[in-house]
Amino acid sequence: MTKRSKRYKELAKGLPGEPQDLQAAVDRLKKFGTTKFDQTVEVHMHLGVDSRQADQIVRGSLVLPHGIGKTQRVIVFAKGDLAAAATEAGADEVGQEDLAKKIKDGWTDFDVCIASPDMMGLVGPLGRVLGPRGLMPSPRAGTVTADVANVVREYKAGKVEFRNDSGGNVHAMVGKLSFSPEQLYDNIKTFIDHVLALKPNAVKGAYCRGVTIAATMSPGVRVAA
Repeated sequence: MTKRSKRYKELAKGLPGEPQDLQAAVDRLKKFGTTKFDQTVEVHMHLGVDSRQADQIVRGSLVLPHGIGKTQRVIVFAKGDLAAAATEAGADEVGQEDLAKKIKDGWTDFDVCIASPDMMGLVGPLGRVLGPRGLMPSPRAGTVTADVANVVREYKAGKVEFRNDSGGNVHAMVGKLSFSPEQLYDNIKTFIDHVLALKPNAVKGAYCRGVTIAATMSPGVRVAA
Protein backbone atom coordinates (compact mmCIF):
# COMPACT_ATOMS: atom_id res chain seq x y z
CA MET A 1 0.00 0.00 0.00
CA THR A 2 1.35 3.41 -0.99
CA LYS A 3 2.09 5.69 1.95
CA ARG A 4 0.76 9.18 1.30
CA SER A 5 2.48 12.31 2.59
CA LYS A 6 0.82 14.74 4.98
CA ARG A 7 0.73 17.30 2.16
CA TYR A 8 -1.05 14.84 -0.15
CA LYS A 9 -3.63 13.98 2.48
CA GLU A 10 -4.35 17.66 3.16
CA LEU A 11 -4.85 18.36 -0.54
CA ALA A 12 -7.15 15.35 -0.91
CA LYS A 13 -9.39 16.58 1.92
CA GLY A 14 -10.48 19.59 -0.11
CA LEU A 15 -11.52 17.66 -3.21
CA PRO A 16 -15.22 17.68 -4.15
CA GLY A 17 -17.04 14.36 -4.12
CA GLU A 18 -18.48 14.73 -7.60
CA PRO A 19 -16.67 15.13 -10.94
CA GLN A 20 -16.12 18.75 -11.99
CA ASP A 21 -16.23 20.39 -15.39
CA LEU A 22 -12.80 20.49 -16.99
CA GLN A 23 -12.08 24.17 -16.34
CA ALA A 24 -12.89 23.83 -12.63
CA ALA A 25 -10.78 20.66 -12.43
CA VAL A 26 -7.80 22.41 -14.04
CA ASP A 27 -8.15 25.38 -11.68
CA ARG A 28 -8.20 22.98 -8.73
CA LEU A 29 -5.13 21.12 -10.00
CA LYS A 30 -3.19 24.38 -10.45
CA LYS A 31 -3.55 25.02 -6.71
CA PHE A 32 -1.50 21.88 -6.06
CA GLY A 33 1.68 23.44 -7.46
CA THR A 34 3.39 23.84 -4.09
CA THR A 35 6.41 21.60 -4.67
CA LYS A 36 9.95 22.74 -5.49
CA PHE A 37 9.88 21.10 -8.92
CA ASP A 38 7.61 21.44 -11.93
CA GLN A 39 5.17 18.55 -11.65
CA THR A 40 4.07 16.58 -14.69
CA VAL A 41 0.34 16.60 -15.44
CA GLU A 42 -1.36 13.42 -16.67
CA VAL A 43 -4.85 12.50 -17.79
CA HIS A 44 -6.30 9.08 -16.99
CA MET A 45 -9.38 7.75 -18.77
CA HIS A 46 -11.24 4.58 -17.77
CA LEU A 47 -12.89 3.10 -20.85
CA GLY A 48 -15.63 0.52 -21.16
CA VAL A 49 -13.63 -1.72 -23.47
CA ASP A 50 -12.74 -5.40 -23.24
CA SER A 51 -8.97 -5.37 -23.68
CA ARG A 52 -9.03 -9.10 -24.49
CA GLN A 53 -10.79 -8.33 -27.76
CA ALA A 54 -8.62 -7.11 -30.64
CA ASP A 55 -11.45 -4.98 -32.03
CA GLN A 56 -11.74 -3.07 -28.76
CA ILE A 57 -8.15 -1.89 -28.44
CA VAL A 58 -7.92 1.90 -28.24
CA ARG A 59 -4.56 3.27 -29.29
CA GLY A 60 -3.19 6.22 -31.19
CA SER A 61 -1.05 9.32 -31.06
CA LEU A 62 -1.52 13.05 -31.41
CA VAL A 63 0.37 16.33 -31.14
CA LEU A 64 -0.98 18.43 -28.29
CA PRO A 65 -1.56 22.16 -28.94
CA HIS A 66 1.01 23.32 -26.37
CA GLY A 67 3.40 20.36 -26.28
CA ILE A 68 4.11 18.44 -23.08
CA GLY A 69 6.79 20.62 -21.50
CA LYS A 70 9.44 18.02 -22.11
CA THR A 71 11.88 17.49 -24.97
CA GLN A 72 11.60 13.84 -25.91
CA ARG A 73 14.69 11.83 -26.81
CA VAL A 74 14.08 10.32 -30.24
CA ILE A 75 16.15 7.64 -31.97
CA VAL A 76 15.76 6.52 -35.56
CA PHE A 77 16.69 3.39 -37.50
CA ALA A 78 17.32 4.54 -41.06
CA LYS A 79 20.05 4.73 -43.67
CA GLY A 80 21.07 6.92 -46.59
CA ASP A 81 18.95 9.96 -47.33
CA LEU A 82 16.37 9.02 -44.68
CA ALA A 83 19.08 8.91 -42.01
CA ALA A 84 20.33 12.33 -43.08
CA ALA A 85 16.78 13.72 -43.03
CA ALA A 86 16.16 12.30 -39.54
CA THR A 87 19.35 13.90 -38.25
CA GLU A 88 18.42 17.24 -39.77
CA ALA A 89 14.94 17.00 -38.21
CA GLY A 90 16.50 16.75 -34.75
CA ALA A 91 16.77 13.02 -33.96
CA ASP A 92 19.05 12.39 -30.99
CA GLU A 93 20.58 9.26 -32.50
CA VAL A 94 20.35 7.71 -35.97
CA GLY A 95 21.87 4.39 -36.90
CA GLN A 96 21.57 0.80 -38.05
CA GLU A 97 23.54 -2.20 -36.72
CA ASP A 98 25.49 -0.04 -34.28
CA LEU A 99 22.29 1.30 -32.73
CA ALA A 100 20.75 -2.19 -32.62
CA LYS A 101 23.76 -3.55 -30.73
CA LYS A 102 23.60 -0.71 -28.24
CA ILE A 103 19.96 -1.56 -27.47
CA LYS A 104 20.67 -5.32 -27.30
CA ASP A 105 23.26 -4.49 -24.66
CA GLY A 106 20.54 -2.86 -22.56
CA TRP A 107 20.52 0.83 -23.54
CA THR A 108 17.03 2.36 -23.46
CA ASP A 109 17.77 5.99 -22.59
CA PHE A 110 15.23 7.39 -25.06
CA ASP A 111 11.50 8.10 -25.25
CA VAL A 112 10.64 7.25 -28.85
CA CYS A 113 12.01 4.78 -31.39
CA ILE A 114 11.23 5.32 -35.08
CA ALA A 115 12.20 3.04 -37.98
CA SER A 116 11.93 3.18 -41.74
CA PRO A 117 10.16 0.07 -43.16
CA ASP A 118 13.37 -1.38 -44.63
CA MET A 119 14.93 -1.40 -41.14
CA MET A 120 12.31 -3.63 -39.48
CA GLY A 121 14.30 -6.78 -40.22
CA LEU A 122 16.98 -5.33 -37.97
CA VAL A 123 14.60 -3.83 -35.42
CA GLY A 124 12.26 -6.83 -35.08
CA PRO A 125 14.59 -8.90 -32.88
CA LEU A 126 14.85 -5.94 -30.49
CA GLY A 127 11.24 -6.50 -29.45
CA ARG A 128 12.33 -8.33 -26.30
CA VAL A 129 13.97 -5.13 -25.07
CA LEU A 130 11.73 -2.49 -26.63
CA GLY A 131 8.31 -4.16 -26.34
CA PRO A 132 7.98 -4.30 -22.53
CA ARG A 133 9.00 -0.63 -22.36
CA GLY A 134 6.46 0.50 -24.95
CA LEU A 135 9.26 1.58 -27.31
CA MET A 136 8.82 -0.88 -30.18
CA PRO A 137 8.19 0.89 -33.51
CA SER A 138 4.72 0.17 -34.89
CA PRO A 139 2.96 1.02 -38.17
CA ARG A 140 -0.28 1.63 -36.26
CA ALA A 141 1.44 4.15 -34.00
CA GLY A 142 3.08 5.80 -37.00
CA THR A 143 6.61 5.01 -35.82
CA VAL A 144 7.33 2.68 -38.74
CA THR A 145 7.34 5.12 -41.61
CA ALA A 146 9.22 6.27 -44.68
CA ASP A 147 8.64 9.87 -43.57
CA VAL A 148 10.98 9.63 -40.60
CA ALA A 149 11.87 13.34 -40.61
CA ASN A 150 8.27 14.50 -40.20
CA VAL A 151 7.61 12.00 -37.40
CA VAL A 152 10.77 13.12 -35.58
CA ARG A 153 9.56 16.72 -35.77
CA GLU A 154 6.13 15.72 -34.42
CA TYR A 155 7.58 13.98 -31.38
CA LYS A 156 9.98 16.82 -30.74
CA ALA A 157 6.95 19.14 -30.82
CA GLY A 158 5.19 17.14 -28.10
CA LYS A 159 3.42 14.22 -29.76
CA VAL A 160 2.09 11.64 -27.29
CA GLU A 161 1.20 7.97 -27.78
CA PHE A 162 -1.39 5.98 -25.88
CA ARG A 163 -2.90 2.52 -25.70
CA ASN A 164 -5.40 1.08 -23.27
CA ASP A 165 -3.99 -1.28 -20.64
CA SER A 166 -5.50 -4.59 -19.53
CA GLY A 167 -7.97 -2.76 -17.30
CA GLY A 168 -9.27 -0.53 -20.09
CA ASN A 169 -7.38 2.53 -18.86
CA VAL A 170 -5.63 5.08 -21.07
CA HIS A 171 -2.94 7.37 -19.62
CA ALA A 172 -0.97 10.23 -21.13
CA MET A 173 1.28 13.10 -20.15
CA VAL A 174 -0.43 16.36 -21.11
CA GLY A 175 1.90 19.06 -19.81
CA LYS A 176 3.47 20.59 -16.71
CA LEU A 177 1.86 22.27 -13.74
CA SER A 178 3.67 25.48 -14.71
CA PHE A 179 1.52 25.66 -17.87
CA SER A 180 -1.19 28.30 -17.79
CA PRO A 181 -4.75 27.12 -17.04
CA GLU A 182 -5.62 27.80 -20.68
CA GLN A 183 -2.75 25.66 -21.97
CA LEU A 184 -3.62 22.76 -19.69
CA TYR A 185 -7.30 23.02 -20.61
CA ASP A 186 -6.51 22.98 -24.34
CA ASN A 187 -4.15 20.01 -24.06
CA ILE A 188 -6.44 17.94 -21.85
CA LYS A 189 -9.58 18.65 -23.88
CA THR A 190 -7.74 17.83 -27.12
CA PHE A 191 -6.63 14.50 -25.69
CA ILE A 192 -10.05 13.57 -24.25
CA ASP A 193 -11.86 14.50 -27.47
CA HIS A 194 -9.37 12.47 -29.52
CA VAL A 195 -9.85 9.34 -27.39
CA LEU A 196 -13.64 9.73 -27.40
CA ALA A 197 -13.59 9.88 -31.22
CA LEU A 198 -11.81 6.50 -31.29
CA LYS A 199 -14.69 4.54 -29.74
CA PRO A 200 -14.60 1.03 -31.24
CA ASN A 201 -17.82 -0.06 -32.95
CA ALA A 202 -17.77 -3.27 -30.91
CA VAL A 203 -18.12 -1.44 -27.58
CA LYS A 204 -21.55 -1.79 -26.01
CA GLY A 205 -22.77 0.45 -23.22
CA ALA A 206 -20.87 3.39 -21.75
CA TYR A 207 -17.55 4.00 -23.50
CA CYS A 208 -15.99 6.60 -21.19
CA ARG A 209 -16.54 5.58 -17.57
CA GLY A 210 -14.33 8.11 -15.84
CA VAL A 211 -11.71 10.80 -16.36
CA THR A 212 -9.17 11.98 -13.80
CA ILE A 213 -6.37 14.55 -14.07
CA ALA A 214 -3.45 14.55 -11.68
CA ALA A 215 0.03 15.97 -11.17
CA THR A 216 3.10 14.03 -10.01
CA MET A 217 2.66 14.79 -6.31
CA SER A 218 -1.07 15.49 -6.16
CA PRO A 219 -4.29 13.57 -5.69
CA GLY A 220 -6.43 13.06 -8.78
CA VAL A 221 -9.22 15.46 -9.68
CA ARG A 222 -12.25 13.81 -11.28
CA VAL A 223 -13.54 15.37 -14.49
CA ALA A 224 -17.09 15.21 -15.82
CA ALA A 225 -16.81 13.73 -19.33
